[in-house]
Amino acid sequence: MTYNAKIKFSFDATWTPSYSSSFSDDDFIPEEHYLITAPAADLNAKQYFKLFEKFMLCVGMCPASIRSGAMSLVFNDWTSEEEQRKVCKEYELTMDEDLEDKFKEWKVRDEEIARLMKAPKGPMGTVLNEEELTNLEEGV
Repeated sequence: MTYNAKIKFSFDATWTPSYSSSFSDDDFIPEEHYLITAPAADLNAKQYFKLFEKFMLCVGMCPASIRSGAMSLVFNDWTSEEEQRKVCKEYELTMDEDLEDKFKEWKVRDEEIARLMKAPKGPMGTVLNEEELTNLEEGV
């Protein structure tokens, strides 16, 4: 059994000059027609979004608005927090309510880095562990 599918995005626009405007006819195209087609039998969700992104760019949407619209599908009041967290994990994002914990982790990490930077260093600039430090002090 053969399955064929095609998706089409179509955009048609016309502009009729009012002759009272300060714009010249050179500023606008009187007619625009866009038709984007793609085989749809095996497209996954990301490919559909990529295709729709191209269509939205064609009709004049800015990339920032497109990204904002895509994110609003996940981060809204109708999507469960569990689903939002799955997306955050997949794309390594941090939700606002988790920032305090992140700041605490960063503070501990920064304190550890400061401690290591102040610690005695070996001949190659490496930080010595307790045993190496004892051996250095004893002259071994």
